[in-house]
Amino acid sequence: MLRNLDLTALRSFVMVAELGGVTRAAGSLFLTQSAVSMQIRRLEEALDLQLFLRAGRKMLLSPEGEMLLSYGRRMLELNDEALSRLGHGQYEGEIRLGVPYDIVYPAIPPILKRLSQNYPLMRINLVSSYTLHLKEYFEAGKLDLMLTTEERPDPEAEVLHERQLLWIGAVEGSAWQRRPLRLGFKQSCLFRPLAQAALDQAGIPWEMAVDGDSEQVIEASVAADLAVTVRIGGGLPDGTQPISGENTLPQLGRTRIALYTAEGFASPRVSEVGAMLISELRAAYGAASA
Repeated sequence: MLRNLDLTALRSFVMVAELGGVTRAAGSLFLTQSAVSMQIRRLEEALDLQLFLRAGRKMLLSPEGEMLLSYGRRMLELNDEALSRLGHGQYEGEIRLGVPYDIVYPAIPPILKRLSQNYPLMRINLVSSYTLHLKEYFEAGKLDLMLTTEERPDPEAEVLHERQLLWIGAVEGSAWQRRPLRLGFKQSCLFRPLAQAALDQAGIPWEMAVDGDSEQVIEASVAADLAVTVRIGGGLPDGTQPISGENTLPQLGRTRIALYTAEGFASPRVSEVGAMLISELRAAYGAASA
């Protein structure tokens, strides 16, 4: 007699395997730990196999578990793809999230992936830009949720965390030692006037080396040791590093990561997913290292 694998239990299994434990998997699936443990146990009983080798709090995949993980990922991918295509034009709603360029990674992709997997009929759209532009979109009603990086968030915002502002340059670069100091910023970057004012106060001459609309060009110029710029601690572009050592550039202080939420969502279903997204953002950015 043919048997069918329980896709719900299989999704829990894959999440536990990928995240390394029941606790984190339960949070990502928005289930209790006992519910996830029960699904894993039922899957093992249905297959008459041990999928994990439990050593204290660690859960390591057994050889059979490693094989099932490969199949499970493919099965869930097909399941989600089928639901997405068959549900075309019948989406349950849409959530529009705005996030500044410099804090998209590493938190946002896995958060949106988990929500997309759990709610394949929900459109979750990411808009990434500078804080000034995102706030304009938010005020125009074009965003439902928004993260910002700013020194003084508006009163209605929820401050999630504070992070240090860092001067960054090329790995093993020397551009930061040259005078005038060559800077790379977009015109609308909130950190640009802060950096210029700090340099003026420290008596360090500067000039704009890169001043355009392409963030990629600025990051490439910094990585090529043609200029320096400012970023938030916690995630830096490839090929760059914080500037440190003797005769370092002036301190820039700290900035805040804030969460803005629009008044009400379009439907109860969108509100449900929006609440889960808010919870994930609080966990990811509130617990981030300074």
